Amino acid sequence: MADALHVRLRQTAPIPLDAAFDCYPGEVLALVGPSGAGKSTILRAIAGLASPANGLIQKDSAVWYDPTRGIDLPVQQRRVGMVFQDYALFPHLTALENIVTAMGHLPPPARACAGREIMRRVNLSGLEDRKPRQLSGGQRQRVALARALARDPQVLLLDEPFAAVDQVTRRRLQDELAALRGSLNVPTVLVTHDLSEARNLGDRVCVLYQGRTLQTGEPEEIFNRPKSPLIARLTDLGNLFSGRVSGHDRAGGLTAVDWRGVTVHTHHRPEFAEGAAVAWVVPPAFVVLHRGDRQSRGERENPAAGTVSGIRLLGDTAMISMSPENDPDTRLIFSVAAHTARRNGIEIGGQVSISLLAEGVHLMHPETPAE
Repeated sequence: MADALHVRLRQTAPIPLDAAFDCYPGEVLALVGPSGAGKSTILRAIAGLASPANGLIQKDSAVWYDPTRGIDLPVQQRRVGMVFQDYALFPHLTALENIVTAMGHLPPPARACAGREIMRRVNLSGLEDRKPRQLSGGQRQRVALARALARDPQVLLLDEPFAAVDQVTRRRLQDELAALRGSLNVPTVLVTHDLSEARNLGDRVCVLYQGRTLQTGEPEEIFNRPKSPLIARLTDLGNLFSGRVSGHDRAGGLTAVDWRGVTVHTHHRPEFAEGAAVAWVVPPAFVVLHRGDRQSRGERENPAAGTVSGIRLLGDTAMISMSPENDPDTRLIFSVAAHTARRNGIEIGGQVSISLLAEGVHLMHPETPAE
């Protein structure tokens, strides 16, 4: 696609990289993975602050980095707006002055007016003359974002932009960024450790591990249909089990898996041979608690039972951990409304019955010894 950002980076040291992804205009691509996965290194390479041994960074038809051709554009020629976790504001300048420092591409008489307009867009009007120490954490982060936008960037890079603010401010800033995104027609790459932030803000998510791209796709795909058990763990999916394919029902559109004596059905997956070992997951959203007066409604509901091993209240939601009767050494997690947990008398040590909806059961190849 025209105007897309194309990134291909490879090196063995000092930080291993084997990353590849594209980011398109108007899109937010969230990079996720554990510490040391290479996320910030990739962002620095895009910005021109790091030069990997091999690779290609290209914006539309303009090559920013290609060591095989001796191309490595300096930072100022890449037109990148970058927001850091620690804001990186000039403490001796006002908010407006911090923003104006990024406007070297505009004639001096036009900068102050343009800076005030950007401050309006990020809800900072009236704070032009305040210095960073006079601003809250959320306000400082807005100034940092405004300064990044002031460069009229071709690419926007966000490195853990909301990690330094409290939870309430973080949600507010996330909402503001989501609203602002509609008026930005540039590729935006977001680095975050917060998986819910990646799910909520990312149009697509790229999972990295030890510098390597494992899977890139829409949040629904990444968090519900990971390509491997490793990705399921990296995205904290939970409900990861092993089994063996016990049969296929092509006419019914189902594949059956034996899970330690319990049959679990999912949609037809003929690429897994009968008898093959598989790993499988079911996201908590596809686990349904049975009421006392409600029984399973057929094979697509995959009934199971077990003992409650934990209850954690998160506001109005109760996260329930269950030890399945057929696989007691594992843990199955699901959530219900807190009032539903109370109404059904759910307590640690109690028995519960659930359904694992077939539409949410996802099969994967088991891990290899190397993985």
